Amino acid sequence: MSIVQIKETLLSRYQKEFSENRRFIVGIDGLGGAGKTTVAKELRHALELSNHEASIFHLDDHIVEAHKRYETGNDEWFEYYFLQWDIGLIETELFKKLHVNSGSITLPFYHSSTVTVITKPIHLAPSAIILIEGVFLQRKEWRRYIDFMIYIDCSHELRVERVLGRDLYLGDDQARLDKYKIRYWLAEDYYMDEVDPVGSADYIIK
Repeated sequence: MSIVQIKETLLSRYQKEFSENRRFIVGIDGLGGAGKTTVAKELRHALELSNHEASIFHLDDHIVEAHKRYETGNDEWFEYYFLQWDIGLIETELFKKLHVNSGSITLPFYHSSTVTVITKPIHLAPSAIILIEGVFLQRKEWRRYIDFMIYIDCSHELRVERVLGRDLYLGDDQARLDKYKIRYWLAEDYYMDEVDPVGSADYIIK
């Protein structure tokens, strides 16, 4: 993977489609542990070196309160895919407002230390390139708003090593593995089967 190659491909699309009426939206998709956050940070830096202002949104910053996504009576994979975020709110407050170049974007921010959600306003430059990274980014409610979609196609083995090594809050090795099997990986399987994010991406990072 070359961030320079990604940047050049992205900017080629940007130059063809940029409109002063709204911001250019780049999606960085991939399953858990694929490296989305790292790519987003490196890409922002590369864009800034090319004199383009860029801002990052991390979808995991905007999840809902725990009681809305755990022990809801649904299967755990369903909770993760459908209830982890307020899908309609993210569409209305983020994607639609980015499209109309709204100067007033207000989003919920989840604070794990206090297990609370605090709503905050966000101020963005009208001409900024917006990088949005997160899992399930190509779900049908959001995909149409994204101008350039990157998908990180990372091997299952490497992703397992990363997520089980970092998510210590889930318990010991076996507890983490059990949780991923019944919650996260089943949701990811559903996403791959229903959405085909690889086939819908504009640029694939292997």
